[in-house]
Amino acid sequence: MLHYLTGKLIQKKENYFILESGNFGLKIYASVNTLKNLPSAGEITKIFTHLHIKEDAWNIYGFSNKAELGFFEELLGVNGVGPKTGLNILNVDTAERLMAAINEGRVDLLTKASGIGKKTAERVVIELRGKFAQIDSEGIAGIMESDSDIIDALQNLGYTKEQARQAISKIDSNIKGIEDRIKSALKILKSR
Repeated sequence: MLHYLTGKLIQKKENYFILESGNFGLKIYASVNTLKNLPSAGEITKIFTHLHIKEDAWNIYGFSNKAELGFFEELLGVNGVGPKTGLNILNVDTAERLMAAINEGRVDLLTKASGIGKKTAERVVIELRGKFAQIDSEGIAGIMESDSDIIDALQNLGYTKEQARQAISKIDSNIKGIEDRIKSALKILKSR
C-alpha cells in the first residue's frame, strides 16, 4: 500500500488537492487542516496517504503527518465510519484535539462534523475511548468546546466558518476566556 507520496503540488480545492508524482497527477482528498498546511502550488511536498479501494473507485486520502493518518485509520475501524465521514470528523479540529474529545467522551463535539449524528458520534467514542494517550485531554476538550462556541458566535456575526477557524488559529495562546478570545478573533478579522 501507499504510505506516503512526494511530489509537486499542482492545485488545492475545497476538499482535495492535485499532486504530480512520477508523471502522474493524483487527486488526493484531504481535511481542512491538511489543506491549510500544504505549501503553495508548484512547491514539492510530502504527504502521508491512505488508499481506499472500493468496487467502483480507488481513492487516495492525504494527511500532513503520521498522527492524523493514524487517527483517520482508527476512525475507519469504527462500524459505520467510512473515509468521507472520517474526513468530516477531521474537519472539526486537529487530530490531537479530536483524540482528547474522544477520551473525554465528548459526543457533542464530534457531532459538529458534517453528517455525523449522535449515534455515530457515540459509536466513535465507545469504540475509540482510551485508545489515545493524552497528557491533558480535559484541557484540550475544553479549548475545543470554547473554539466551537467562538466559531458559532463569529458565524452569527456574518463570518464564514473558514474565516472563523483561521482567526482562532492566530489567537495568542495566552488569551483565555471565551469573551477575550472572541474579541481577539474579531480584531484579527478586522485587520485583514
